[in-house]
Amino acid sequence: MAHQVVVTEEHYTFRPETRKKLFIFLIVGVVVFALGLIMAISGGGHHEETKGGHASLQSSEFVASVQQDAAAGENHAGAKHDETAPWKKRLYSSLWMNNVFFAGLGIIGLFFVAIQYAAQAGWSVGVKRIGMAMGTWIPIAGILMLILWFITNHDIFHWTHDYLYGKNLSNGQPNPQYDGIIDKKAPFFFWPLAGGTFPIFFIFRMVLFFGVWYWFFIMIRKNMEAEDLQPSTSFWKKNVVLSTVFLIFFGVSSSIAAWDWVMSIDTHWFSTMFGWYVFASWWVTGLAVITLIAVYLKEAGYLKIVNSNHLHDLGKFLFAFSIFWTYIWFSQFLLIYYANIPEESVYFVERMKNSPYSWIFYLNLILNFVLPFLLLMTRDAKRQMSMLKLVCPIIIVGHWFDFFNMVTPGVVQHDGGVGLMEIGLALIFIALFLLVALTNLTKLPLFGKNDPMLQESLHHHI
Repeated sequence: MAHQVVVTEEHYTFRPETRKKLFIFLIVGVVVFALGLIMAISGGGHHEETKGGHASLQSSEFVASVQQDAAAGENHAGAKHDETAPWKKRLYSSLWMNNVFFAGLGIIGLFFVAIQYAAQAGWSVGVKRIGMAMGTWIPIAGILMLILWFITNHDIFHWTHDYLYGKNLSNGQPNPQYDGIIDKKAPFFFWPLAGGTFPIFFIFRMVLFFGVWYWFFIMIRKNMEAEDLQPSTSFWKKNVVLSTVFLIFFGVSSSIAAWDWVMSIDTHWFSTMFGWYVFASWWVTGLAVITLIAVYLKEAGYLKIVNSNHLHDLGKFLFAFSIFWTYIWFSQFLLIYYANIPEESVYFVERMKNSPYSWIFYLNLILNFVLPFLLLMTRDAKRQMSMLKLVCPIIIVGHWFDFFNMVTPGVVQHDGGVGLMEIGLALIFIALFLLVALTNLTKLPLFGKNDPMLQESLHHHI
């Protein structure tokens, strides 16, 4: 029988110098963003290229429905969506994309913890609470999402325009802007109301998902706090049950969230694999953030119970799920692009053959598959903190580009690009996310001294 190892409780101290560095990072982000915004406003842009709402970039492969969408935007003089300045669309698109990306990191923090409880895993005791600290971002992301939707909805989501619905106008004449494809999707957004009114079903799902995710976060955290005070396995068992239920809800809600917040931007297009694709991107990014925080805590003298065996497990997760993301990416690409159905393959034509996005399309594969695969291939690489510090930022940046290419082409068309405005906003979100997560990390011990799996974690060896 393995002997019991006595460990002392560890509390993270958010040192003033660390906080100061993050605030400097935030200020740099604000300055870069402001410069980018000024340049974008003064530079103007080719307004005529953005006409046509969410009709895709001009291509000979476009089907009649996409061209009809473009005509609808150009003919409808009152559509604010089509009159918005290109710089404003870039701003809205970047705000929405960053919020969806970082919302995913918050949700994945909770998902990681739930996986450990549901699987009754022992190895992860030392890193579970990093995931809980990331979950603190969930309510902030939810509030931001709701505010941003009301500010940006007509510019980001083409389906919000009332002129797309109804075959006939009020005077009985045929509606020249009517879009039959989008009209058929109306119940998914507007039920029980009519298409083109207020998307109550869409907003209800958004509020419900964030509300339920946050409720699970609060309950699991509450049991963690109680477990620290009372050496009882009852709180751990409660979290096993809660986590199992959460994972079932997450499986459904994360896919629908991906359809709502990302896929519906390109309203004519759909992919049956898109929920998996967004999840895979969120998941591997979340793992990279958890690993990176764990490594920096180790270097700062914390997490003494975490050793190279635990880091090896995190490295294996990063390696495996980078391959998993690539598998989903290739499967979606092959099924759609090889079939060469115009209304579906146009999604990839936009991203592969247009200069603002084509280099990102191919860079994605290098950052998110080739480099993680090569750098983490050996056993030793997964156990080295220096290697993990190199690979994790590559994965995080790579999947930020992945989300950029999911959202931006459908919103700003040829006026998109990665400039100072986009980089500045990303820096602002990174700084705010870390400030929130690290502040929360101080409020609980770094690991549960009464966790029934603690001894297993201490004796973990691979």
